[in-house]
Formats: sequence, structure tokens, C-alpha cells
Amino acid sequence: MERVQPPSSFSLARVFNKIRNNRLFEIVTVSVILLSALLIGAKTYDISPTLLTAIVWLDYSITLFFLVEISIRFFAEDNKWHFFKSGWNIFDTLIVVVSLIPIENSELALVGRLIRIFRVLRMVSVIPELRALLNSLLKALPQLGYVALLMFIIVYIYAAVGTTFFASVNPTLWGDITVSMLTLFRVMTFEDWTDVMYETMADYPISWAFYLSFIFLNAFAFLNMLIGIVVNVMEQESDEQWRRDHAGEPTIVDLSRQIEELKQMLDKRG
Repeated sequence: MERVQPPSSFSLARVFNKIRNNRLFEIVTVSVILLSALLIGAKTYDISPTLLTAIVWLDYSITLFFLVEISIRFFAEDNKWHFFKSGWNIFDTLIVVVSLIPIENSELALVGRLIRIFRVLRMVSVIPELRALLNSLLKALPQLGYVALLMFIIVYIYAAVGTTFFASVNPTLWGDITVSMLTLFRVMTFEDWTDVMYETMADYPISWAFYLSFIFLNAFAFLNMLIGIVVNVMEQESDEQWRRDHAGEPTIVDLSRQIEELKQMLDKRG
């Protein structure tokens, strides 16, 4: 009688990989993450002890599901060390492991609640589109930093000018350069900025030029520049992802060259 050989680690990895890539599994995981977020919000309300107990047990069930889900993703890797090469996998593992520690009724209960709040961020690691958006934003940070630095310089200059001229008008808004920068941030976000402008125009009628030039530089020019940088990086990331997904496939240039070569061969034979 032949013995039934146990499945190899490779076959198990293939089974777990099918589960991980299953669309239903992804939908269930996203639904559980959303449910976890709703439970966090529910705990902020004044609810009955019975309902609170049900929420606590449901939270334990969600934690157990996350443990199973992260285990499936781990065992789906042929090389287990590759799993920890992804920062998102490390983040998910830490969140799940810390959630398993029973610290709800200890001095670290606040830490436990914060960890459960951060479980909502697992939505980013589960949904590839969200990961692509966040990765694009991270890659755009160096360019965004230079634009933000230039914006800070402009705000600082305008804050110094505003403090010099408008401190006597309203010390609360223009008393020092720090407060003036906060006031200019309010102007830049269009939060009742006309009230600030009309107040200074009572003593300095031409001060409208100060506000309009500041809004044009920061709210229109620099903020649109920030948006343009992010969109440009997202397009580059999308193009690179398309090239990776279609690596080895013939491009339009290759097809055109093959067609031309075929035409030349037919012309020679003709």
C-alpha cells in the first residue's frame, strides 16, 4: 500500500498564494478593516454595557481574523524572508502582533487603543491602488520639499512685513512674526481673509496689494505647483508599472519594424 506523501512547502505556498490573490479574500479583508474602523468610532459613544461587551468580543474576532490573514500572506511566499522586505508587511505584522497583547485593562490600555486606531491604515497595504498613491506621494516628497521651502521663505518675508506695519492695528493677529505667519496661513486657506484685509485697510488703504500678491504667490502659484508635482510623479509611477507588467511584450515600435521588414521581404520576392 502506497503512502500518501504530505504536500510540499511549495504546494502549500501555492495554495496560500491562490487564497491571497483571491478577489473574495481581498473584499472580506477590506470589509473587516472597515468594520474595525466602525467599532473604533462606536466606542466613542455612550453605549450600554451589553453592547460594549459585544463590541469587545467582536474586536477580539477581528484581531483573530487579522492574525489568520497575515499568516496566509506570510505562508504564500516561497521565500519567507522576502515577506519582510516590504515595509507594509512589517507594518501589518507589528499592528497584528501588538493587537494580540492583552493590555486592555493595564496601564498601557491607551497604547492598545491607539494600535487599534492604526489598524485602519491597513487599508492602504491591502488595496494596491492606495499603495500606489502613497508611494507616489513619498517619491514626490523631495521635490515637494523644495517648493515648500520656497513657500516658507515667502510666508516669512510677508509675515515680517505684516508685523512691521499691522502690529499696531491688531496685535492679536500681527503681534509677532509667529502669529503673523499663522494669520497668513489663514489668509492662504481663504478662512475669512477678507475680514483681516478690511481691518488693515482702515489704516492702510493700499494694504489690499499685500494680501492679493500673497494669495497669488502661495494659494495660486505654489499650491498648484505642488499639485502638478504629485500628478507628474503619479503618471511616471503608472508608466513604470505598465512597463513592469508588460515586460517582454512587443511594443508599437517593434511591431512597426516587423511590418516594415515583412513588406521588404515581400517586395524582394515579388
